[in-house]
Amino acid sequence: MPVESIMEPSSQDSQVAAEQTLAEGAFYWRERDGIKLLACKALDDVGFANGFSTRLGGVSTLKTLPNGPLATAGVSDAAQAAGTELNLGGFNEDSRENIYENRRRFLSLFPKEYRLATAWQVHADNIRFIYQHSETGDSDERADAVISNLDGVLAGVKTADCVPILIGDPTTGGYAAVHAGWRGTAKGIVAMAISAMADTFGSSPDDLICAIGPAAGCSLYEVGQDVIDAFAEKFSGSEKYFKETRPGHALADIKAANADQLESNGVKKTNIHISAYCTIERVDLFFSYRIEKNRFGRTGRLMSVIGQL
Repeated sequence: MPVESIMEPSSQDSQVAAEQTLAEGAFYWRERDGIKLLACKALDDVGFANGFSTRLGGVSTLKTLPNGPLATAGVSDAAQAAGTELNLGGFNEDSRENIYENRRRFLSLFPKEYRLATAWQVHADNIRFIYQHSETGDSDERADAVISNLDGVLAGVKTADCVPILIGDPTTGGYAAVHAGWRGTAKGIVAMAISAMADTFGSSPDDLICAIGPAAGCSLYEVGQDVIDAFAEKFSGSEKYFKETRPGHALADIKAANADQLESNGVKKTNIHISAYCTIERVDLFFSYRIEKNRFGRTGRLMSVIGQL
């Protein structure tokens, strides 16, 4: 993800909006032993285990600067040094032992034993299908959506500012986890996931329940002309997703672009649930590539998962 601007996470607007969304019942927190995830109640209600991870409750240490800038965002020096971060991906920036222990802890928040199914994400529009349990686990297959209908499997995508989208079909039992950065969004990855579920399981879009998780939000996420142009080529009226900050730059609302793609591909608006949390503003809760990669040379990865209850 190109860095056009780094802004300090100082606004309280996103936190207020996020807590209001929680109060309205679309999402809720699930916690145990210091591990915390955000879940979508609407997906729970139709039979899908789901969760958007946070950075809390793990064993990783990804920040090493004493009295660093993250201290002002609510992350204490002790927490930065103690190895408490729940990094669930990025094997080139953390040890395999840490990541797998973090995943074990994350999975302990779910009601039964699950196998994770992920892909090697490349900001494209490919889809990985999981047809049998032997295909679960990490994969070298390049894809930005993971789709299955197997019991005992959690389809997962990794993010650290990009948009995670979870889709469940209560009629067929099919489900999908989608990773939508600005490139994947411009390529229509979420629309392709809906089409793949229709082709593979016979899913009807108006049956789908969708949750859009924490991601970089409009208030701090500044992009350049390349992003603006890519959206203009793909979407009619794409200017509504951008708020100009200076010539050739704008704040981007990638969540809204994906919500509109879901709706334009047949998903009912009332079945689309959007978390208001911004990963850039809330680095006390979530990993942010834009904030942390620039300062520390690495960042953790969140994971968003869905499977049958």
